[in-house]
Amino acid sequence: MSRRNSFNRREFLHTAAGSAAVLYIGGCAARSRPFADLSRGAMGPVAKSEWPSLAQLALSRIRTGGCQYGDIRLIETRNESVRAEDGRISRVSERYDSGYGIRALYQGAWGFAASADFAPEEIERTADRAVAIARASHTLMKTPVRLADEPVHRDSVRTPFDVDPFSVSLDEKCHLLVGVADILHRQPGVIRSNGSIWTQRDVKHFASTEGSAIDFDLLAIGGGFSATAKGDDDFQSRDYSIPYRRAGYEHITAANMLGAAPRVAAQAVEKVQATQPSPGKYDLVLDSAHLSLTIHESCGHPTELDRALGYEANYAGTSFLTPDKLGSFRYGSKYINLIADNTRPGGMASTGYDDDGVAGQRWPIIEEGVFKGYSTNREVATTIGEKRSRGSCRADSWSSVPIVRIANVGLEPGSETLDSLIADVKDGIYIEGRGSFSIDQRRYNFQFGGDGFWEIKNGKRGAMLKNVIYNGITPEFWGSCDGVAGREFWEEHGFTNCGKGQPGQSGWMTHAASPARFRGVNVINPKA
Repeated sequence: MSRRNSFNRREFLHTAAGSAAVLYIGGCAARSRPFADLSRGAMGPVAKSEWPSLAQLALSRIRTGGCQYGDIRLIETRNESVRAEDGRISRVSERYDSGYGIRALYQGAWGFAASADFAPEEIERTADRAVAIARASHTLMKTPVRLADEPVHRDSVRTPFDVDPFSVSLDEKCHLLVGVADILHRQPGVIRSNGSIWTQRDVKHFASTEGSAIDFDLLAIGGGFSATAKGDDDFQSRDYSIPYRRAGYEHITAANMLGAAPRVAAQAVEKVQATQPSPGKYDLVLDSAHLSLTIHESCGHPTELDRALGYEANYAGTSFLTPDKLGSFRYGSKYINLIADNTRPGGMASTGYDDDGVAGQRWPIIEEGVFKGYSTNREVATTIGEKRSRGSCRADSWSSVPIVRIANVGLEPGSETLDSLIADVKDGIYIEGRGSFSIDQRRYNFQFGGDGFWEIKNGKRGAMLKNVIYNGITPEFWGSCDGVAGREFWEEHGFTNCGKGQPGQSGWMTHAASPARFRGVNVINPKA
């Protein structure tokens, strides 16, 4: 923006006028209460210094109830979202939440109970409810749960950051999003725009009857914007994503939203004027952002062990990667090396320890195209003879039961460059970004779209295309890969909307890749 004004309450509401207007804030002003006063008991605020003693109170009740194992997670969450639409601030929300979830394992059967009241007597009652549920579940339990061993951990984990996102004024965030929109709408043909900045902090204490006690202070942040252009009889959009990451506000600053806006706007207009490719077989070169979704749906979900065992069937299906395939199934070509890494700095699943109290790890999912490993928790790891969980058990809140979630899974770099991948394509398509997708209940047959498309003719990237959708079968698709770009092209892309479980939960993880080339992929007519 050419000048920087301050938003007062009247100006803010005027800027937001015309939206659906769900605002949980009194203008761009200071927040009304400190995060530290969030959790409450019957007599008022409960200091975090009291959490360990409250946790031990719950664990004592679990032991008294005759359970072989129990744990508690006490959590405070602060979430802020700022959204812009068509040059105005359309929504600002700030959410505070706190509570705790208690698990009890009685003779191989789970019980779970949760509460938002931190009063000691309510802690005891909630623990007793978890024990009672476990005892009742035991009467119906056919196969008792046997937990994989895990060392006792006493530790603290904190997301490294330079700038606390909650210390950055709402005024500054609003100006950034409105400034981006102003640039987007300068481009003739752009008729709509959206932008957002999102951040969340989770402060947590985990304790178990085995003696583990772990404190967490975790940050996550992301954002982005989009431009929509109108043609004669069509609308097309182009997105700019700031991938979700465990970092501070410096992640938003480094993304240079203002600098990227002219290109995104121009490409939205170019896209709406572009042609659609004829259906047929094409060689595809897929960028990192696009591959992140492909990896997530066709590699991440199939390698959740609870899905492979049939435990997770109603929400998004099971998996074709049954345990008999472990160690031998040809999943892709020799160029496909997928590594799960919950220790990688900045990864959305890099929390130090999972909600079983298991330390983060790194392990192979696919090695030179062969299926090698699952994401597991302490419960399911023993069913395939593994002595230790992979540390991929997470819940999306204090009130949710921890379940197996996808790890940070990334495609290891190769030796190509983006130019060399394209140079060896006679008739193909280069695809950037995420788009629509569909995949069957076993993660086997799929189709994917994207955000930006360009034709490749005789080794050269050409005109922009639109409405490109391809389909395939998971092992055949990954088997068609014959080249992956090097480490200098490797990028990470975080997810916060991975749906799973009943009641449904949203999982967080990061997928990384360098651009890769796939031969003879079937491109279809999206309107057929």
